[in-house]
Amino acid sequence: MRAIIVEDELASSRRLERMLSSLNIEVITCFISVSSSVNWLKNNNHPDLLFLDIQLSDSLSFDIFNVVNIKCPIIFTTAYSEYSIKAFDYNSIAYLLKPIQELALNKAIGKAQFFYDSANQIETLKKVISEKKLTAYKNKFTVKSGNRIKIISTDDIECFYSTNNITFIYSNSISYCVNHSLNEIEQQIDNTSFFRVNRSFILNINNIKSISSFSNNRLKLTLQSFSDSEIIVSRTRVKDFKKWIS
Repeated sequence: MRAIIVEDELASSRRLERMLSSLNIEVITCFISVSSSVNWLKNNNHPDLLFLDIQLSDSLSFDIFNVVNIKCPIIFTTAYSEYSIKAFDYNSIAYLLKPIQELALNKAIGKAQFFYDSANQIETLKKVISEKKLTAYKNKFTVKSGNRIKIISTDDIECFYSTNNITFIYSNSISYCVNHSLNEIEQQIDNTSFFRVNRSFILNINNIKSISSFSNNRLKLTLQSFSDSEIIVSRTRVKDFKKWIS
């Protein structure tokens, strides 16, 4: 059996490749994005099995199906919770929770032996995601630290802020410059965890240390470690902010 892995996390991709090799499944190649996957699938014979991470570096893997008619069984890999995984569990396509366990992988490969119409299954999955409101938010950012590239989980981000038209991520008491505007970041992250309090700051709810009254019916916020400047919730956002934290 020959397979392709589409996964933007190198460690996860290599681990899955080793697990498949132990099951005598040949991994032809690996991709990290929708665009590279589409280019290969449009110009080559499809494998016997395709492993797809749901959220890739450039888009959701569902976008592959808009331009390519996949001709092989598909197994999705995802970081969604167990509850969500069960919601997706139906016979034709398997969904594996990362980190992937050997028993679950064996079961998924068994399911993948049956061939079904991929387009219909993708539409079903999209419907489930829509009904469950399982939007795929960005869960990590890459930043440059000296001569190295560092990956920062959104869980470790205290705030995003902008100054002098430059956007920064503040994490573990260090500010990192990023090539995104706050408007772009606001659309990419989970609004249950992050809130845009004014034109210059987006905060992580888990890192708000204290809230106090400020002039003109505004609020002043103190974070766990960020202290470079005052953080004031703009008057127009106070009402929504109070709902967000309640």
